[in-house]
Amino acid sequence: MSMKRFLKNTRQAASKRRIAIIILAIVALSAVIWIVTHQKKIKQETAIVATVPVTQKNVSIYGEYVGRIRAQQFVEIRARVEGFLEEMLFEEGTYVTKNQVLFVINQDTYRAKADKARAQLKKDEALERKAERDLERIRPLYEQNAASQLDLDNAVAAYESAQASVSMSEADLAQAEQELGYTIVRSPISGNISERLVDLGTLVGTGGKSLLATIVKSDTVLVDFSMTALDYLMSKERNVNLGQKDSTRSWQPFVTITLADNTQYPYRGLVDFAEPQVDPRTGTFSVRAEMPNPERALLPGQFTKVKLLLDVLENALTVPQKAVIIEKGGAYIYVVRKDLTVEKRFVELGPEQENIVVVERGVAAGEQVVAEGYHKLTPGMKVEIDNSKLNVTADSIQANKQPAKESPKQK
Repeated sequence: MSMKRFLKNTRQAASKRRIAIIILAIVALSAVIWIVTHQKKIKQETAIVATVPVTQKNVSIYGEYVGRIRAQQFVEIRARVEGFLEEMLFEEGTYVTKNQVLFVINQDTYRAKADKARAQLKKDEALERKAERDLERIRPLYEQNAASQLDLDNAVAAYESAQASVSMSEADLAQAEQELGYTIVRSPISGNISERLVDLGTLVGTGGKSLLATIVKSDTVLVDFSMTALDYLMSKERNVNLGQKDSTRSWQPFVTITLADNTQYPYRGLVDFAEPQVDPRTGTFSVRAEMPNPERALLPGQFTKVKLLLDVLENALTVPQKAVIIEKGGAYIYVVRKDLTVEKRFVELGPEQENIVVVERGVAAGEQVVAEGYHKLTPGMKVEIDNSKLNVTADSIQANKQPAKESPKQK
């Protein structure tokens, strides 16, 4: 019996040890779980965010439109006299200067007319001198009663008639020489000339083709685009009169254009004209800007994107666009206080420009707002600030911006 009691006691002791081990394991596991969850909870209470200060600066407000390039001057070269085209003294598509000879029309007929008019003038001048001498002889005879009043009147009439004939012959000669001069067709302006529109030997002028070529002056071009009536009202609210220079402002409405390959044209121009009425069919009005084109990179008739400076908001408060959260209740941002807790701040937004937005009410200059990492924030939460990646991105964006050149008139 003693052996059985011994074995029974041994089994009971082993069972108690197993139970104690299980209890200890459960306690240890619970402690580990509590420690892990407590550490996670502590870590979750502090969020890592990137912040930027509220900046106060001048903000430029732009509008984008579709524009078309137009030559500053477009001149048609036409034949002013009739004749056969004999010579072409330029290379098609090249730059020609003012008064450069372009075409020569057959001169034989007009040279003969000029010679005939010159000969008639000489004849009339000879008759005028004879009539003058006759009058000089008659007048003293009349004074001596050796000639009648009729003789004197005839002499005076003959002299005046001869003078009139000379004046008429001079006018005929001037007209004939002018027509002879029209046979040499010169360039009225400096610019690029088109291809010839008629061939040599063609009858040109009144009875034939009169348009010989065209010339465009494109070292300065005009950019035409249309604005809406709403744009006009908004410009009036900002006290901006498009097409008129205002010396009281530190800026003027200038335009920059983007070429077909999406590159920005290196020069910018000024708006110098705005149509005084709105087209009722389209609800728009025409606006024109003058753009320098020294390298002649812009071609007349070319379409382009136009970016117009509409207004400059001075000393505006700005924040990055990605720092603004917009919900049904309105727009808000997270502001980091001095004790590194975040505050949910509702704001009133103004115009947006590129990657920034103007804040008209709700923040002050210099306050730190959360730009990245605000998705899990709650008001009053502690945060840790890390701006290393944000600063690199901002610097790279700023380095890629290249300002447009100013035209000579703007400097």
